[in-house]
Amino acid sequence: MKKFLLINLLISCLGVFCLAQDSNLNIIVIGAHPDDCDVVAGGTAILYAKLGHRVKFVSMTNGDAGHQAMGGGVLAKRRMLEAREAGKRFGVDYLVMDNHDGELMPTLENRLKIIREIRKWNADMVITHPLDDYHPDHRYTSILVQDASYMVIVPNVAPDTPPLKKNPVFLYMGSSSPDIAVDIDAVFDQKVYATSAHESQFFEWMPWTEGALDKVPAGKEERLKFLASWFSPLSTDEIKCLKKWYGESRGNKVIHAETFRYAPYGRRPSEEETRKLFPMIK
Repeated sequence: MKKFLLINLLISCLGVFCLAQDSNLNIIVIGAHPDDCDVVAGGTAILYAKLGHRVKFVSMTNGDAGHQAMGGGVLAKRRMLEAREAGKRFGVDYLVMDNHDGELMPTLENRLKIIREIRKWNADMVITHPLDDYHPDHRYTSILVQDASYMVIVPNVAPDTPPLKKNPVFLYMGSSSPDIAVDIDAVFDQKVYATSAHESQFFEWMPWTEGALDKVPAGKEERLKFLASWFSPLSTDEIKCLKKWYGESRGNKVIHAETFRYAPYGRRPSEEETRKLFPMIK
């Protein structure tokens, strides 16, 4: 037991040392569809980008099933262009993989794709869906990231892409029991604007699924207000987490936040290292 605790302590110290050597962070957010990362981690991504860190959004599917009136290759192309525009607005790289929407499976082929992407980005931190998510594509994306989490340092797996020297930190986004909460009030309007690039989703498909397609406004500014209203108020757990990281006074004032939880299969950093990994928390 003592040996196990010592190893964990050494790993944690190594993580802090590596961050101290290179202040620029590489964050990769892996979602199932071309808008998932935007909705749940977009504000945090903007804050990272403004601080000079590198962020990449990855969509495991091409989104070719997410619409009530179009589908297949036509929709996939449209959603790829939307994601590309969203990436520019967020200030992040955006990759959309060519897997069918609604049909994602945790195959070896997809695992190797994720391993290569994490390695190529030299990721310090990997963020993905929780395992208990409602959508099968979300759950299988989470499983794929979990299955890749150790393999990213194994040289003989996906040997065409050099392995990482150390494991990244793995987190779930949008957690109902968060370890970390990030105040995004300062960039919320930019997040809404960037997310609105996914017009097929937020002004067509999702309103249709809610029976609210007739309520979508036509004007650009009105649409931004419409989209902003879709983001839920903060929960009690989110406010509690905000107060932990920002203090009682500021934590109570935050209106918009994004939350994260450390994945159980990865390393859990100390509070000191967590603040280095989330330098926008001050």
